[in-house]
Amino acid sequence: MSKSVLRPLLLACALAAASFGAFAGDWTQAAGSKLEFAGTYQGDAFSGSFPGFATRMRFDPQQLAGARLDVVIPMVNATTGTEDYDVEMRGAEFFDSARFPQARYTATKFRALGGNRFAADGTLSLHGVSKPVTLTFTWTPGAKPVLDGKATVKRLDFGIGAGEWADTDLLPDPITVTTKVVFTPKG
Repeated sequence: MSKSVLRPLLLACALAAASFGAFAGDWTQAAGSKLEFAGTYQGDAFSGSFPGFATRMRFDPQQLAGARLDVVIPMVNATTGTEDYDVEMRGAEFFDSARFPQARYTATKFRALGGNRFAADGTLSLHGVSKPVTLTFTWTPGAKPVLDGKATVKRLDFGIGAGEWADTDLLPDPITVTTKVVFTPKG
């Protein structure tokens, strides 16, 4: 093969490799991340968090077709910061964390909403039920990019809140879930 043919071929291979490696890529959750929930009980606001959740993401705002999001949420760690509430919340009438120790959110369809705003159309598997949930988020790029997101989860769709807790006057159906995930390149 002549040098005149080899050079363009090598250049094309180098550009293809560079563009493949340019996929902003595979990210894993770093310190400083949080996953929280909020709602009302008898008209009073409450909030809590899911310590120990783990997020992996493949994301490049210019290549949404290849984007993936996977979040594993340990339900046994869910907390409001009040022991009595936490015992009830982890119990059989709510999360039933003894039977369903983790939830999982996965998304493979992403949409651009303008600017640095996006939507991830995914599936939440919680309490033995899997339903579609959309996470809207902003993406702040950088060496440690940040995803700031919000979703609304209808607890009754997942069987969360049995017996008297199914009363939406007492505890409304929609629960707001917010997250801030700081990422680092996956090693």
